Amino acid sequence: IYAVLLGQSQNLTDTIMVAEYDPQKQQASILSIPRDTFIGNNKNTATPWDKINAVYQTGPENVLKEINELTGLDIKYYIKVDTEAFKALVEAIGGVTFDVPIDMKYTDKKQGLYINLKAGVQKLDGDKAEQVVRFRHNSDGSTYPAEYGIEDIGRMKTQRNFLKALAKQTLKIENIFKINEFIDIAKKYVETNISFDVIKDYVPYIAEFNSDNLRTEHLPGQSEKCNGWWMYTANESKTAKLIDKMFLNPELQDEEIDTSSVDTTGIDKEKIKIEILNGSGSSVKLERIENRLKKAGYTDITTEETSNVDNSVIINRGDVENSAIEELKLLVQTQTVSVGESTDVNITIILG
Repeated sequence: IYAVLLGQSQNLTDTIMVAEYDPQKQQASILSIPRDTFIGNNKNTATPWDKINAVYQTGPENVLKEINELTGLDIKYYIKVDTEAFKALVEAIGGVTFDVPIDMKYTDKKQGLYINLKAGVQKLDGDKAEQVVRFRHNSDGSTYPAEYGIEDIGRMKTQRNFLKALAKQTLKIENIFKINEFIDIAKKYVETNISFDVIKDYVPYIAEFNSDNLRTEHLPGQSEKCNGWWMYTANESKTAKLIDKMFLNPELQDEEIDTSSVDTTGIDKEKIKIEILNGSGSSVKLERIENRLKKAGYTDITTEETSNVDNSVIINRGDVENSAIEELKLLVQTQTVSVGESTDVNITIILG
């Protein structure tokens, strides 16, 4: 798992991303972190120094520390990418075909940033690619439409979409012979605590990567004023679920479970009280199982966390019909069933 930092002018960063690549499963995830994300302790006394892009000025290691606190992950690596590396890579592959979402016109002489692009599908060279990923709003104040995501949210979405296009067009068989050129670009413009020898080991796997397996999201939260300053505050519960889904248990996909082999006709499932004790360590798995049961008609469900266990078990506490037990076994994906003492619930599911 890596924290990817795209450095910009004035020792600030417009882009912070958490990225993961799994060569065995050929899956990758990218999570955008808004540059104005609040990482302070008290919103009432917040200052601009409580934004994560301000921490960038103190070094990538400190950003890494804040990202780990924000996400609950244990990321050990960072990649600090100069925009020149980005432009050089685009040039090396002959440009990137991309659908620019809106007309973009912005000038910032102080940064030396001049953006002038028309909406639509077009091939972008390195300079125009940089314009696309750095655009936030026009000089007249207009920005992305609300349904796309305004200001930074829109910019992050465009960046993720561009990275997908870049990956798809870079990972072509004919570019295999440009690997050394890509590595030379990285050595010149990229600062990282990952050994380039280690990076080379991943090349044979990356060459086989399908960009359709790239999942992208942005940090859940909302913009709000903190002590008079606009900040982006993360939603802790939604962030935890998203981190779990993207990085800890990405293989947990909601799936249709075929229970047609079990006849539960005549059983009033709404009257069967079920408690789920989550011993899986995964909030995503708990949510999926709960939703699966409700979809099957079991609506009286309570959930609690418990210590981690390896395997799921169903405990029948109230003489629940065998056909319902068989259906629950399919839904929970377990064959382990036991009989327990009677309580105020009919079924206990310990989720492993």
